[in-house]
Amino acid sequence: MSQLTDKRVAFLMTDGVEQVEYTGPRAALEEAGATVVLVSPKPDSVQGFNHVDKGDAFAVELPVGQADSADFDALVLPGGVVNADDLRTDPTSVAFAKAFFEQHKPVGAICHAAWTLVEAGVVDGRTLTSWPSLQTDLRNAGATWVDHEVVTDKGLVTSRKPDDIPAFASKLIEEIAEGPHGAQHA
Repeated sequence: MSQLTDKRVAFLMTDGVEQVEYTGPRAALEEAGATVVLVSPKPDSVQGFNHVDKGDAFAVELPVGQADSADFDALVLPGGVVNADDLRTDPTSVAFAKAFFEQHKPVGAICHAAWTLVEAGVVDGRTLTSWPSLQTDLRNAGATWVDHEVVTDKGLVTSRKPDDIPAFASKLIEEIAEGPHGAQHA
């Protein structure tokens, strides 16, 4: 499968990332031909978790402070409570995520990752899903929250949890292959 040949995709994450929400989508995108880059506010490595148990460490391929959204075709935000909470308090990470919306590029967010989107101010008027505990945060930010395996809204792909990864990855591949979405906006 080579639907995504010549596409570069940034995965923005930090310590506390839900490991499978990184490794599963990354493997699917790479299998589809994409070049994937782990971007992080951490300089060296990111500690993954399997729910509450420590998982693998992943090498940071590009510090977020040196990353330029113009160099990528899409952004993926894996979940994990600690990961998402830390990213939403990092202004450089929030600005990096928001830039993809400003450039009309596809963005995927799974589980708790929608917190970063709330902080970036990009969910107002959008329909999305997430881990259920985020639904009030998303509604308060102007989004319509639904409990579905995967939701696509003008280039924004969201899912709830690890069980949704196959559907999430499939929709990500489709949206990234389509390229920029004029209706995707900040």
